[in-house]
Amino acid sequence: MGVSLSKGGNVSLSKEAPGLTAVLVGLGWDVRTTTGTDYDLDASALLLDASGKVPSDQHFVFYNNLKSPDGSVEHTGDNLTGEGEGEGDDETVKVNLAAVPAEIDKIVFPVSIHDAENRGQSFGQVRNAFIRVVNQAGGQEIARYDLSEDASTETAMVFGELYRHGEEWKFRAVGQGYASGLAGIASDFGVSV
Repeated sequence: MGVSLSKGGNVSLSKEAPGLTAVLVGLGWDVRTTTGTDYDLDASALLLDASGKVPSDQHFVFYNNLKSPDGSVEHTGDNLTGEGEGEGDDETVKVNLAAVPAEIDKIVFPVSIHDAENRGQSFGQVRNAFIRVVNQAGGQEIARYDLSEDASTETAMVFGELYRHGEEWKFRAVGQGYASGLAGIASDFGVSV
């Protein structure tokens, strides 16, 4: 069992899993809906440099751009399950920590509700959302953050982030909601939308 974090908490992945080179970031959720309308939630990853922005639009990894330019971050696709995927993960992003370019300081993981505005949907109807970090070697969960239900109107949320601290990789539980959706998150981090 990995380290369970609360909002704002962080953990050194390098200390918890010595020799760690690659992780799987699993994101999951349950939707409580009374309207019967489908919810399409999408996980993504933003690779940020020291300025806190993406070096290019290609550093925004999501369902239309499944790999970062250097290949170190790979989205496994929209709601796919396959070998190596974790229990209950709705979407996963593979991160080869050893191959992340030196200029990348942080990788942020937002989840957004597709077409939320038109469908009148928000995270208020989403339950049991979580983000977890799993060691790709052996599949051991290193860290997990179960989001609380305090995002009533937001259509996108940053669940967590991986970041460098000296020679270490750490994970922080963020839980920051955005009413401006994925476009708001992306533009905040320098993506042209």
